[in-house]
Amino acid sequence: MPQSSTTTHAERAPTRPQTGAPATLRLSGEVYGTLINLSGRRRFTSQRVVLYAVLATQGRDGALAMSAEALAVFRAAHAALVDGDDTLPGLYCDELRDAYFGAIGADRVIRAFIALAERVLEAIPLRTRAVAGLLEQLVESATPLLAVLNRVTQVYEDLAKRQASTVKKQLMGVMGEIETIAKQARIVSFNAQVIAARAGDSGREFAVVSAELTQITGKLDGLVREAMRSSVA
Repeated sequence: MPQSSTTTHAERAPTRPQTGAPATLRLSGEVYGTLINLSGRRRFTSQRVVLYAVLATQGRDGALAMSAEALAVFRAAHAALVDGDDTLPGLYCDELRDAYFGAIGADRVIRAFIALAERVLEAIPLRTRAVAGLLEQLVESATPLLAVLNRVTQVYEDLAKRQASTVKKQLMGVMGEIETIAKQARIVSFNAQVIAARAGDSGREFAVVSAELTQITGKLDGLVREAMRSSVA
């Protein structure tokens, strides 16, 4: 059951958007997966907040606590996405800053929902006359909130797709360089074989070099094939 002190968290001034990800944080596919998961979780938990608040007004046992728990999860997910931490970048690009503090205004909408939900959960056990009106406002706010959350989640998904495409292009470039090196190594190996054959016993060192280069080029070819399979997958 949220206390009055929790209300101040939702009513604080909006968090200032960050200018970028921490220098040590790598925006990997795993990080993007976490961002999308957290953003999607807000959609689910916001609906749970409303549902269990309604059930709480009908006297359903445990409903008030479940609504408060869902609100805590919702609030924590939003804070992690906006503020970032050791594993998440916060608002690291213009698209996200615009989504939260620009035209979409997601941060404002989300914080208003949190503040309203806290007021509802505080009023329910007191059985005040204001409960019905507050609950109606909360129910009505659920649909526009969900629309905003859907748009923000789409931004995360688009960023993830863009990152995946960039990584694939970089990988293709690296694989091209490795293939070039492998071709050059094969030429050197072939020349060493020719020299070794002409030199007879005295060309044993060239034969050793040729054998080593053959093994190296074989490994490089294997790495290229494995990387290409991974990029396609």
